[in-house]
Amino acid sequence: MLNRLRRLRSSAAMRNMLRETVVRPANLVYPIFVREGLRGAEPIPSMPGQYRLGLDRLSAISKELDHCGVQSILVFGLPSAKDDSASSATSRGGIVPQAVAELKSATPGLVVITDVCVCAYTPSGHCGLVIEGEVDNDSTLPVLSAMALAHARAGADVVAPSAMMDGQVAAIREALDGENLSAVAVMGYSAKFASAYYGPFRDAADSAPSFGDRSGYQHDPANIRHAERELLEDEREGADILMVKPGLAYLDVLLRARQLTRLPLAAYMVSGEYSMIKAASERGWLDERRIVLESLTAFRRAGADLIITYHAKEAAQWLNES
Repeated sequence: MLNRLRRLRSSAAMRNMLRETVVRPANLVYPIFVREGLRGAEPIPSMPGQYRLGLDRLSAISKELDHCGVQSILVFGLPSAKDDSASSATSRGGIVPQAVAELKSATPGLVVITDVCVCAYTPSGHCGLVIEGEVDNDSTLPVLSAMALAHARAGADVVAPSAMMDGQVAAIREALDGENLSAVAVMGYSAKFASAYYGPFRDAADSAPSFGDRSGYQHDPANIRHAERELLEDEREGADILMVKPGLAYLDVLLRARQLTRLPLAAYMVSGEYSMIKAASERGWLDERRIVLESLTAFRRAGADLIITYHAKEAAQWLNES
């Protein structure tokens, strides 16, 4: 005689009806790299299938996402020039404001999220301004605020400070509210760890630190209580969405974040995770479709409302097919 659990798994329709955790294309956010002065697309060797994009490619990308049901995009800007003050990061005519305007013009309903960090805009590659050889937290906050304002004025729906400077969420929230931009949401990179999984991203964004590392302002992978404090602090400072980054190696942090807050949570399936899956699938060692969908399910099961992933377009197509 079939037992109760086997009866409940006896057909695909029954399994779908009783599925506890569901991933939808609307849960996915697609990250892109937009390079100033580039026309067309430039392959990223360490991230097969991903490209640095020119402004002329953004309309097509936004329409592809709309077609497959992905409703959100995360924009990283790659400027043509860098300087110690990150001046191009705060310009209204900078690469990210241009990209935001292009995306909004092509697909007005797309939720456009912008990265707010100076690592790609300075020669040091650090997430804060470097003063006398040290990353200076307080002098970076006005730059991040001005950067967020430039993005918001161009039409960004969400600004996402990833610099991990203390007080960045409060500074940006105050700046937005002071300019009557209260409708623009802030997504804090609240639990962002000093991880080895970011290597391909730093190649894609040309943002590797020129000296030292980022362990002074990103979380130690060993410390969950520190991450908990930062999650709660970002909520107090006015964040609308909190993030855990990276993803699969930090599902325990994501689950703990879900227990700590009622705010929406984002998880970032980062470049290293993407590239490992791609490399293994290209060699026939893994079934790419199955492992990506299983990974996305794990994020949702642990509490993520949004999943930022370079697999977003492919995953949405797979989800629609199934």
